[in-house]
Amino acid sequence: MDFSLILFVFVVVTGFISIGYRLIFERSRVAADGAAAPPSEADNAQSPPRQPVLVEYARALFPVVLIVFVLRSFVVEPFRIPSGSMLPSLHIGDFILVNKYSYGIRLPIIHHKIIPVGGPARGDVMVFRYPKDPALNFVKRVVGVPGDVIGYQDKKLFINGEQVPQITDGEFHFNQPKLRGRSADRYLETIDESKHAIITDRGLRGRDMEVTVPAGSYFVMGDNRDHSNDSRYWRFVPESHVVGRAFFIWFSWKGFANGGVHWSRIGNSIP
Repeated sequence: MDFSLILFVFVVVTGFISIGYRLIFERSRVAADGAAAPPSEADNAQSPPRQPVLVEYARALFPVVLIVFVLRSFVVEPFRIPSGSMLPSLHIGDFILVNKYSYGIRLPIIHHKIIPVGGPARGDVMVFRYPKDPALNFVKRVVGVPGDVIGYQDKKLFINGEQVPQITDGEFHFNQPKLRGRSADRYLETIDESKHAIITDRGLRGRDMEVTVPAGSYFVMGDNRDHSNDSRYWRFVPESHVVGRAFFIWFSWKGFANGGVHWSRIGNSIP
């Protein structure tokens, strides 16, 4: 289930219980007290009747869940990186924050944009709902916006006929179980104002292609170019599937077998 939907259900249920109890039951009690005889001094000294446990929990949880729902839906949302498709920029176990308003304000659950603010730009690291299964969230780098002609030849990226600049930046050594011991070529790539690192696996062939990005869509690629399920295989991300822009790593966990917390990655911005 969509976690936003779960939060929304909690907001509705706790709000209905806490607010409904006050509007219905407490008003009924006040009306009944008004119809009765005036209370004595002994009655005034007594504490008010205890609320049902369910109502007490609902009143305590409602404002907390409401704040979390609003922040997560309209301001910032956390995600965890489950794969190495964005190495070396994002590692498995990185916990990232995603700006939910930089690409426009959307209604939660139905994902309908109500306030246009901006749009994804080339070089942005974008979280989106996977076009083939919208229940899954993917994170990739935007390399093509509507109208761009995107080419990929011999592991070189071309945008509108111009090769994207790359500078050799040494080697990258994989630490993933299936790739441990293998090396990749590391490059510093510049797309418009974005400067970031990418890697290419020298043991694999690239997927050559050329496409034009249609209106209302984006072309995305992983920084780990030879180990990424991206637009080269399933083409475009519709604008309606955009979630937000990834911008910050707030925590990183390597797993107990690899030393636990990855301290050096905490607090890093995402290039």
